Amino acid sequence: MADIVNEFNEYRAKMNDKILADNNKIIKRIFNLDTNAFQEGALDRKTKELLGLVASTVLRCDDCVKYHLEASYNEGITKEEIAETLSIGTLIGGTIVIPHLRRAYEYWEALEKNKG
Repeated sequence: MADIVNEFNEYRAKMNDKILADNNKIIKRIFNLDTNAFQEGALDRKTKELLGLVASTVLRCDDCVKYHLEASYNEGITKEEIAETLSIGTLIGGTIVIPHLRRAYEYWEALEKNKG
């Protein structure tokens, strides 16, 4: 199961490199904005990652959920905090979010096995 973490990160890095190599100013600015939005500010990085996880869950973006799960894991966020965060996303998003919730739990388990 830990292979899903490596596969996701390798694919994401490869495709980001290809996208950024096109030197599209708008896309580069969006990537930069995304990076800067999650820097320490009035809200700490942990809070911002959890907010990103809720939004990604509600929007049903599996890649985004994986990204924010891993960033949360790296910030030292606990499984209990992730479960509460995902519960809010599922509450707001409704039952249509449940398949994404399943994949989020699977990915978190892979993170724990891969990085633990």
